Amino acid sequence: MKDITLGLVGVGRIGVMHAGNIVSLNDVLRPHGINVRLRLTDVAADHARTVAKGLGAEFFPSVEVLIGSGIDGLVIATGTGTHPELIRAGVDAGIPVFCEKPVAMNVADSLPVLDYIRASKGTVQIGHQRRFDAGYLEAKRAFAAGELGWIHSLRAVTCDMAPPPVEFLATSGGLFRDCSVHDFDILRWLTGREIVEVYAKGSNKGDPAIGAVGDVDTALALVTFDDGSLGSVGASRYNGAGHDVRLEIQGSTGSLMVGLDEKTALASAEAGIEFPSGESHKTFAERFDQAYRSEMAAFVELVLGRRENPCTAEDAVAASLVADAAQESLETGLPVRLAAAVFL
Repeated sequence: MKDITLGLVGVGRIGVMHAGNIVSLNDVLRPHGINVRLRLTDVAADHARTVAKGLGAEFFPSVEVLIGSGIDGLVIATGTGTHPELIRAGVDAGIPVFCEKPVAMNVADSLPVLDYIRASKGTVQIGHQRRFDAGYLEAKRAFAAGELGWIHSLRAVTCDMAPPPVEFLATSGGLFRDCSVHDFDILRWLTGREIVEVYAKGSNKGDPAIGAVGDVDTALALVTFDDGSLGSVGASRYNGAGHDVRLEIQGSTGSLMVGLDEKTALASAEAGIEFPSGESHKTFAERFDQAYRSEMAAFVELVLGRRENPCTAEDAVAASLVADAAQESLETGLPVRLAAAVFL
């Protein structure tokens, strides 16, 4: 039996989810001779101890002690502002790092981190879990196989059922950087094209406190790709029908919709149509449960040296570049041309 020990920093909502997924990997890996052990830490020590006890993991009092304990890989699930420092710590330890998106609060802060990773020859996987979702994977396969012809339009939607706490929104960087960055990443990943222009609009019709912290609760961005193709990326914090994440891909010979199933958070206005009949997803964790599990399994494979990095820091910063441009367009009211992604 080969033991792999992962260290996890941060046991908030998404950290607890990652911790549970890491532990559950053993159901699949142990029959293949691999045992995954989990060690974790958080500044909220009592909470972290409780989480560790519930999962059969080990609690460590600090990041330094955790890394020094001899882990094989580091998982970062803390607030965005801490990502650069923790990524550097993992790279310095010579171990593969998994970090939730984004690399840093904005592209300007991310570029020195990219330089550090490259100079140290580090391995850093960033958490864009949609790359592991079955629907997006099928859409990418179909497009690559030529089944859709050439794409003329893409329409991406990411809508939360209800907004997160305003305290989180005050530090999230804005709706485009928090939510739509996933859509910007998946559009680049699926098409293999770069987004060269963004024009964004936003509105606030919900809690005034969201506007008071400088964010919007609903936004739409028109994007233009380097081959002239067009796309739209919409997001909202108030989608009472449920958590709604979809991507419509229209090509010259075929079209596909990712996220169109019995749990899709919409209803038909046409007579006699009962689809979709299932109960809609309520949260992103529910919508992408299997994708998050597959993402963490991929990180273990990366630690073992059995696969290429499925989402590099460069990939993530390229998506953040688009999100930054969308935020700039939102604030200025003007289309924003994107500078060449020279870091790629």
